[in-house]
Amino acid sequence: MDRRIEDYAMIGDCRTGALISRDGSIDWLCLPRFDSDAVFAALLGTEDNGRWQIAPACEVQRIRRQYVGDTVVLETVFETEEGDVALIDFMPLGSEKPQLVRIVEGRTGRVPMKTSVAFRFDYGSVIPWVRRVDHRRCAAAGSNSLYLSTDAPIHGKDWTTVGEFAVGEGESVEFVLAWALSYEDAPKPVRPDKALKDTKARWQDWVSNITYDGPWRSAVVRSLLTLKGLTFAPSGGLLAALTTSLPESPGGSRNWDYRFCWLRDATFTLYTFLVNGCKEEAAAWRNWLHRAVAGNPSQIQPVYSLEGDRRLNEYQLPWLPGFNGASPVRVGNAAADQFQLDVFGEIMDVFHVARRSGLEPDENMWQVLLVMLEHLENVWQDPDQGIWELRGDLRHVTHSKVMAWVAFDRAVKAVERFSLEGPVEKWRALREYIHKQICERGFDPALNSFVQSYGSREVDASLLMLPMVGFLPPDDPRILGTIETIQQELSHSGLVARYRVESGVDGMEGDEGAFLLCSFWMVDALALAGRQKEAGELFERLLALRNDVGLLSEEYDAHRGCMLGNFPQAFSHVAMVNSALNLEDRRSPTRERSENESPSGGKRKSQKK
Repeated sequence: MDRRIEDYAMIGDCRTGALISRDGSIDWLCLPRFDSDAVFAALLGTEDNGRWQIAPACEVQRIRRQYVGDTVVLETVFETEEGDVALIDFMPLGSEKPQLVRIVEGRTGRVPMKTSVAFRFDYGSVIPWVRRVDHRRCAAAGSNSLYLSTDAPIHGKDWTTVGEFAVGEGESVEFVLAWALSYEDAPKPVRPDKALKDTKARWQDWVSNITYDGPWRSAVVRSLLTLKGLTFAPSGGLLAALTTSLPESPGGSRNWDYRFCWLRDATFTLYTFLVNGCKEEAAAWRNWLHRAVAGNPSQIQPVYSLEGDRRLNEYQLPWLPGFNGASPVRVGNAAADQFQLDVFGEIMDVFHVARRSGLEPDENMWQVLLVMLEHLENVWQDPDQGIWELRGDLRHVTHSKVMAWVAFDRAVKAVERFSLEGPVEKWRALREYIHKQICERGFDPALNSFVQSYGSREVDASLLMLPMVGFLPPDDPRILGTIETIQQELSHSGLVARYRVESGVDGMEGDEGAFLLCSFWMVDALALAGRQKEAGELFERLLALRNDVGLLSEEYDAHRGCMLGNFPQAFSHVAMVNSALNLEDRRSPTRERSENESPSGGKRKSQKK
């Protein structure tokens, strides 16, 4: 039977994370970091590619699960004829090396249980040798080792570690899995009861700093917890998603590795953290960005590693059949080698936001940005691959040109508002010239809409960003026409696709689902345009697409009623939080970001027919 992405929940420790299915199976876990090789890779293959299941050994009548309060501690309750049993899964915060704890608690009756661990390294391709070491099982191969501690009776069978036990009301059985380099001393396992108490307290303490108190607090807090869980704490980099190669269409080949940090949406990410009281995360993200882009501006990439490194060589894992047979499975991402003009605007905008928000400035960064702006003066007229990382021909992508405008607009404001030094008159002239060119070449009067690229008659959802970055007022007739055209051309059952895949613009085969990020952008565009009721209805519909523990993937298939793409997706959650704020019309990230002044110093007014 085919698996569903929404059947998974995430746990993590802000260094790495695991996906656990409703049946108690950990099918995805990379150690020791998010981007390390997977030690459990059944998500993209079979049980033999590595997994760890704990579940009743009898028929299960019902499964219900939840996060324990405002934490990333997962509780799965199995209801059986023999009784009810809870499985509590979490990764302790603050442990020296990653550890994973599983506690089986008897709630009623006495329930027979089973555990099965298929240790595998290198994405399921390497079967390690498992031996006893100090009352623990140690699985080792090459540089990796895993140590499993438990009082439950376990033994080896067919290259798998299995066991059976029973748990009665008020009883518990504990398991601890710890990672270490194979040539280091074995790590000391955490005490499960103490680690659970401490981890819940640390998550709850973090949540206590969240300032959002609006009508969607539960959803907003869960999304912020998810974003925190996807942040690589040592560097501050925000992971795009926990997984690689979850397909954008069932059985398709649009399968990419998202375990990296993208510059796209960097500004909205910063807003999300800042506006909701997560200032440490905002500062860490700003600092990560500083380190990543410092250097020769011609070498700036759209995507980097967790630590800001640049080499993300893309290759395939032929031994993994893929999620429900969707192949190939990819590791690395060739988008790192693309030219995406929009990233320069994101970089300038994120540091503009940081200055406005009072984050401690770095004087050296302005020198880096000055050199970058000089480079942008020479390349902004070049075609690029755009925000969607199109693998077809280069184009003069309208959104990319708008973000070049954003770069010079924020440069002007750096001088005007923060007294930084730079050739402001030249920047003002460039800002005006780019704006005029976009309005002439990126707008189609016959469609009454901006278009995907110069000379095209296609639209794409990135055009919804134009009012959000302050390029034109949200009530400008050209913006209203663009919203209407996107609704007509790209919306299906109310959800918004990135672009028309059938146009062949991306050079890829197959279809894809509606992008949740783009659907939230539509909420924002409608809200900015004063269509609050329509925006609110779409927002509620998008909230209803979350799975039972509040997580979102990258895309959604309205026809099949299922999630698509990598999971959980950081930018879907960033967009959800920002839309909640935009609908309330207070502390609105989009309204703040769209604030704009014309070159004459007055507010830019709508173009009237």
